[in-house]
Order: sequence, then structure tokens, then C-alpha cells
Amino acid sequence: MRGGAHVRAVSDARFDLRRGECLALVGESGCGKSVLASALLGLLPANAQTAGSALLDGAEPGAETVDLLTADEATLARRVRGRRVGLVPQSPAAHLTPVRTVRSQLEETLREVADTPRVELRAAARAAAVRAAFPEDHLDRYPHELSGGLAQRAATALALIGDAPLLLADEPTTGLDRELVDRTVDELRRHTGDDRALLLITHDLAAAERIADRVAVMYAGRIVEIADAPAFFGAPGPRHPYARGLLDALPERAFTPVPGMPPELTDLPAGCAFAPRCDRATDRCGTLPALRAPEAVACHHPLPVRVEAAEVPGA
Repeated sequence: MRGGAHVRAVSDARFDLRRGECLALVGESGCGKSVLASALLGLLPANAQTAGSALLDGAEPGAETVDLLTADEATLARRVRGRRVGLVPQSPAAHLTPVRTVRSQLEETLREVADTPRVELRAAARAAAVRAAFPEDHLDRYPHELSGGLAQRAATALALIGDAPLLLADEPTTGLDRELVDRTVDELRRHTGDDRALLLITHDLAAAERIADRVAVMYAGRIVEIADAPAFFGAPGPRHPYARGLLDALPERAFTPVPGMPPELTDLPAGCAFAPRCDRATDRCGTLPALRAPEAVACHHPLPVRVEAAEVPGA
């Protein structure tokens, strides 16, 4: 609810995420990416409603399959958050305890989540900090004494403790320079390995291109395209006009902004939400397109497949 009106922040978000895989969820600010992450961890406001299912499999020893959307708070707090699903939050200042040092928060998480013996806590906290490129000489500082980038790295260090089977990284590179962006996403990718999964929520397409196996593009609360990352960033490229527009807006590409503005979630059109900004729109776009295989693009008029020009010997 917003101002007495119902807001469909996320609709028909359908995707799977396999062990050993990184899926990058990309799109403009306000499209619903962070709302989706909050829903998966039961962190939505009390007046929010969810429907459907989000199954976390029980492949690890002693674990059962959990539906994250229907699980009660006790299950999420005691068995899911931190243990089976780790979170790198978009706003680390809201997740760090303001009256405790970074070291004490790392040590507490190591005790609770990783069952680290007390005699090993200090060394383990240092190792956790190094893993997230957090400087050891800042471990005894309080959150208010950290820059935005350092707070982000502290939150990343906390999220990686316990090696959760699923890691949700919600804009994990906010406030970081390019070198630290690369280092952070590389560490998140290493965390995935062969038996863990990473959902990277980001507007940083360079970070997504660096580590993602697949890309899901969200617009106005809906996923409009899912593609393998090499095909998305290379050839044949995105098929949805909005997804192609995101890439073409990058400085290293055409540097052409997507025209217009995203719609208000309280006033979505009946059909394709991107139609008012799309030069390919027709009357058919007044009906909502579905995301269907094998194209995995929700568009009535998807862009043609780009074919890289090949050199012909002797031509």
C-alpha cells in the first residue's frame, strides 16, 4: 500500500537459479529489484502482501526445502537468514548495529552462524574482513565512523560468513571505486563456486558482465528478458527493446539514453509498460506480453537477432 493505493511492485517474477550459477538482475532504479530480494527474505513492510512460491531446495545435508514466501518469521530468522541465505544489503548502515564495532559484529556472526570456537574468533574476524577487502585497522571502529564504501565492505564480510548456499547481493558495489567493484564482485563469484548460487541485484552492467552466467532484466516490476550473459553482452545481444536500450546507454557503447521515464507503479498501463517509450510499439502492445521460452523475452515485437559479420576469404 502507498497512500491508500495498492502498488504491484513485482509481478510474475519467474526464474530459477542453479547451484554454481550467478544470475544478475538488472534494471533502472525503482523497477522492483530490491523489493524482490526483500520478499525472498521476509523483510517486506508489514502491510505488504506476497503470492506464489519461492522454493529454496534442501540439497545440503539435513536441510529441507523451504518456501521463502510462506515460511513464518521463526523459520526465516533461525534457519534461513545468514545460514541458508546470506544478504549483502543495499543500505548497509541500516543493517549494521550502530553501537557495536565491526569486529564485535563479525565475531558475533561467526559464533551464531559458523559455530566458530571462542578462542578462534579474533583470527576468524580478521580473515572475514580480508575476504571482503575491509581494512584490518578499521575493525574496532563503529559504523558511523566508516565511509559508505567501508560500510558496504563490512556488510559484505558479514554476509559471506557461513558460506550460505544462496547469496543475495543487493547493489553490493554502491560507493566503491572501479577497482574495489571488481574485487568485490570477484569475491562474490568465488563464493559461488560449484555448489552455491548468487543473485546479483545491480544497476552496474559492467559488474554484471564481469561475473554473471545469466542476466534477467526487470522493468516496471516485471522481468522482461532472461538471457545467457555472453549472448546478452555480445552477440546476438538483447531482444527486448528496453534491454537493448540499457546497453546502448553505456558510455563505452552508443551512449544513447533510453527516452522517456519509467511509469509509476501505481499507474501501470494494461499492456506492455515499456510501450510509451518504445519506437516499435503497436496496438498489439496494449495487451501484456508473457515471458516464454525459448526466446525468454516478454515483447510482442522483439528485436531481430544480431549476426556478427564474418570475413570471407578471397572476398
